[in-house]
Amino acid sequence: MNEKKGSTLKSVLQSVFATSAILIAFAISLYLFITVMGNPANFEGGNPKGHPIQGNYLGIIYKGGYIVPLLMTCVITLIIFAIERLITLARAKGRGRLNAFVYRLQNLMAGDKIEEAIDACDKQRGSLANVLRAGLIRYRDLQKDEELEKDQKILSIQKSLEEANALEQPMLSRNMVIFSTLAPVSVLIGLLGTVLGMIRAFAALAQAGAPDALALSTGISEALINTAFGISGSVIAILLYNYFSSRIDGYMFKIDEAGFSLTQTFAASLKD
Repeated sequence: MNEKKGSTLKSVLQSVFATSAILIAFAISLYLFITVMGNPANFEGGNPKGHPIQGNYLGIIYKGGYIVPLLMTCVITLIIFAIERLITLARAKGRGRLNAFVYRLQNLMAGDKIEEAIDACDKQRGSLANVLRAGLIRYRDLQKDEELEKDQKILSIQKSLEEANALEQPMLSRNMVIFSTLAPVSVLIGLLGTVLGMIRAFAALAQAGAPDALALSTGISEALINTAFGISGSVIAILLYNYFSSRIDGYMFKIDEAGFSLTQTFAASLKD
């Protein structure tokens, strides 16, 4: 019951964090858009409604319109969750090198030093150590159990490892959906801004009465700012998603490998 309450509380806190991060990112984006990019010093004659000063990229981005803060929100949100993922995965790794920890644990298990192996897991911490600790505790209990058959004992250890692994997986893959969602959403928002900018450009051209190539090219370039911003956000999201996915897969492989080694060691000890 306590575990269920703890899991529910964690879920609520995670939802609050995700929502708060997006709102904070939007507030920062809006502030930067209005006060920094919309600063009169970035425009000819000090008028934000006029043309930006040549070569002034802040003013050029500002002319992309109010879709720009949404695109900036996507980028800042990606940065926030990238930091969260780095911190979480660093905690999941534990205090030392995983390969050295697994090697030491294998030696301790081979020497039947189960208590020392459990202590090593407590010192290492992290997802791998948590899973192996659950398996080792079950390992220790089953060594004293003379009622269960060999196959039943092996299945019991495998079940303990699987249950512990199931508890760690949500933490490892948490918030990955943010990256996979923002990759296409960022592009679509950018395209929306471009379409709106093109509509404004052609509408202004129609009102002028005569073709104005300069006004049209200026409007199109301003509209394409949104596309550039959207594609940039999408590229960042895809790169981050692939990077963190590969790290998570690496952790999961090491957990499975170490769990298999523990099960094999226990099975070998039953033959004696």
